Amino acid sequence: MDITLIKTFLEVANTGSFVAARDRLFVTQSAISLRIQRLEDSLGHQLFTRSKAGAILTAEGQQFEPYALSLLKIWEEARQKISIPEGYSRALSIGAQYSLWPGLGFRWLDALQTTMPELSVHAEVGMTDRITRFLVEGVIQAALLYTPQLRPGLIVEPALDDELILVASYPDATLDNLTDYVSVEWGPEFTHALAVALPHLTDSGRSLALGALSMEYIVNRRAAGFLPARSVKRYLSEEKLHVVADAPRFPYPSWVVWRDDIDEELAELARSTLKVVVQAAEKDQESLVDELSTMEDYEPAFAPQITNE
Repeated sequence: MDITLIKTFLEVANTGSFVAARDRLFVTQSAISLRIQRLEDSLGHQLFTRSKAGAILTAEGQQFEPYALSLLKIWEEARQKISIPEGYSRALSIGAQYSLWPGLGFRWLDALQTTMPELSVHAEVGMTDRITRFLVEGVIQAALLYTPQLRPGLIVEPALDDELILVASYPDATLDNLTDYVSVEWGPEFTHALAVALPHLTDSGRSLALGALSMEYIVNRRAAGFLPARSVKRYLSEEKLHVVADAPRFPYPSWVVWRDDIDEELAELARSTLKVVVQAAEKDQESLVDELSTMEDYEPAFAPQITNE
């Protein structure tokens, strides 16, 4: 069985679209169609009902889906088992969005290997879609995400609270004199809350779907935008970024997502070390929280929700 066919099947099943699967797997749509056709020929059954609206699993496709997940899990377990370096007896793979690595991810890696020196750790970075796909496929067993997606076989738990704050690369910026605003995409809940609280900022000519990478863009030119408070702490201290006076702040928590079949001993280790790391991060952030708290009081504009896309 070609494991690529299984991965393609699961991506189409998850997205309900050959086009969306094409975009996520970085191949042509004809390649997606050919892979699904090959899999259907091998099984002797049609797996999807195709239409202009998308692709829906047939009864046979629904029956095959849990087996596809099991096949992929076994493949990844075998691949990771034989790739454990000499001198190590266990392995764990984790992922995180870019902005969550400096404050949490790297510390988590350190804590894991300090607590269990015989543990080999592999790390991945990516946006939510990529990391979620790796979780579903078994490439990684746990991940830190801002906008987790509910999928069968995955467990979502709170990790660390954060806030989106409005910062500018120039001092003395206020909502009245704000220029060069950059719209950074932080999800539909934030977009809606911003439209309610600051509707005049929704018409920005620059829109970045780059997550925390947007911070580098804003820092290095005259610009302003909403960024995670924990990520910009260093730039605030260095006065490369400045908090925009009187701007509302929006809650933006992070989450940890686990595969529900992760080894129990590794799961306990991962949870306990992450808890210690989160507590340390919260302590480190107290000074910034105190500083922000001196600004105008605010009410959270929205409550971020876990998506089931």
